[in-house]
Amino acid sequence: MNEERPRYAAGSLRAVAELAWSSGRARLLLRLVLTVAASAVPVALAWLTKTVLDGLAEPGRPLLVPVLLLALTGVAAAVLPHAIPYVEAELQRAIDLLCRRRLYTAVARLPGLRHLENPRFQDRLALAGETGSSGPSEVVGGTLAGLQGTLMLGGFLGTLAVLNAWMLLPVGLAGLVALHGQIRLSRYRARVHGRLGHATRREFFYAQLLNSTSAAKEVRLYGLGGLFGARMLAELRWINAQRRRMDRRELLVQGLHGALSAVVAGAGLVWAVDAARNGRLTIGDVAMFVAAVAGVQDGLAILISSAGRTHEAMLLFDHYRHVVEAEPDLALPRGRPRTVRPLREGVELRDVWFRYGDDLPWVLQGVSLTIPAGGTAALVGANGAGKSTLVKLLCRFYDPTRGAVLWDGVDLRELPVEELRHRIGGIFQDYVCYDLTAADNIGLGDPAALDDRDRIEAAARRAGIHDALAALPRGYDTMLSRAFDTSAYDDPGTGVLLSGGQWQRVALARALLRDRTDLLILDEPSAGLDAEAEAELHRLLREHRAGRAGLHISHRLSTVRDADTIVVLSNGQVAEQGPHEALMAANGLYAHLFTLQASGYQPAEG
Repeated sequence: MNEERPRYAAGSLRAVAELAWSSGRARLLLRLVLTVAASAVPVALAWLTKTVLDGLAEPGRPLLVPVLLLALTGVAAAVLPHAIPYVEAELQRAIDLLCRRRLYTAVARLPGLRHLENPRFQDRLALAGETGSSGPSEVVGGTLAGLQGTLMLGGFLGTLAVLNAWMLLPVGLAGLVALHGQIRLSRYRARVHGRLGHATRREFFYAQLLNSTSAAKEVRLYGLGGLFGARMLAELRWINAQRRRMDRRELLVQGLHGALSAVVAGAGLVWAVDAARNGRLTIGDVAMFVAAVAGVQDGLAILISSAGRTHEAMLLFDHYRHVVEAEPDLALPRGRPRTVRPLREGVELRDVWFRYGDDLPWVLQGVSLTIPAGGTAALVGANGAGKSTLVKLLCRFYDPTRGAVLWDGVDLRELPVEELRHRIGGIFQDYVCYDLTAADNIGLGDPAALDDRDRIEAAARRAGIHDALAALPRGYDTMLSRAFDTSAYDDPGTGVLLSGGQWQRVALARALLRDRTDLLILDEPSAGLDAEAEAELHRLLREHRAGRAGLHISHRLSTVRDADTIVVLSNGQVAEQGPHEALMAANGLYAHLFTLQASGYQPAEG
């Protein structure tokens, strides 16, 4: 497989400059001023030192002004190394904040799931999160450091030119060789970082399994700690091997550069001593020559290091730009989108075909069904029949590969996504248990209601969870997690873990908080409930669904028999559909499944 060569577009540098300027122009300008000062101070020190030394060799020469200037320049040389890191850290924090805001705003703005369910995009997202915020800071810091190195190098090269112009040739050649090596090294480092993305995510995955409370029971019951630990360490060893190889190459490049610089400096020092003995240079000239050679080496080191640092950061910044500038994974309406009106007729899937990729098998094949306004459709079928995928299409997380999903006869692709989803409520089979308070866990169903305790409690009552939440140590303000230190809530004992059935009711309350929805999707809403609680829940749901279209997905066929129509999916196709009585009379797949489940409640024969 050919490895993708790291590269960055010309617009990346403009994007970084815009980020730095937008995050804090005052800090950026101050950092620029300090950079110029830091590059000028060493050159000024060298010239002032030469002036003072030559003055000491000439009795009667006034030295007050040069000495005072030397002292003031020395103060600046002592203060700048402390001031620059502080201003740079402030600038980096501002850039980091802006980058993270733009990154996660871009991720949240993706209308569908195609990007997020793509492993390659996940690798880029992980790298963007890791290097996206530090990358621009590295580019800004590296660019300013490069400016400092260039100015300092220019000053000391001018000094060398005054003393011995021939020294410019070996110094320049050594610098070009080192710069070429550093650029090649930065490209190699960027390639390695790109390869590490997938392995780093796997290592983090196994570490999370070992640390998480959700996996703790199975890890201990099945003795998986050693297995997961070994896999985590295997990933970590591979990552370390790649980094070790990268560090060895860096050691070789830096070592050769250091040796070459030492040879050039040594040759220059031999010439300076010989010239001083022959009277061609003064003591001040020798001191300035030594300072100039050291300054040229320092300037080259800063310039070369910053060039490599900036180049590598720009290559990695491409991952950030790829995520932030990603095209929407759903086709957006062209022109002025149509308004999503309250549902009057129903939601229809018309000859819907779908697959997750051109080279992947069909998940849905020619599915046609209608969820009437004010009525209920039930969806049943074996695991893998396509039920969850159908829900994704209804919520428009994906678009059909062929066919259409219609809202009162209007293709969902012609409607604004956010407005459409405001009219849909639902509980998914893989609902989220947020490490937040009980009130927040319900209020997230409608962010506008986060502070509306009456609406939150009303939704909890409809889901049958109000009494349990009200009885918690801090009521609805109780943290439903022990993942964080709850001392911030003035009561370190408030973290509570709910049962699976209670969490399911909380998720249902979150869905019911949207009391103005036209379509309610319930994916296994009672899977974690006992028989009595299940019966009560379905009674509440029937009341809440009144006047709304509903889609009920369940493996328990007894819970869907009162639906207006029952759709049986098999291998991505509609095997049969109709009301319970008609399907039982047809004696098809539904009747077989229903009879099979019911037989478990019949007395054993014999």
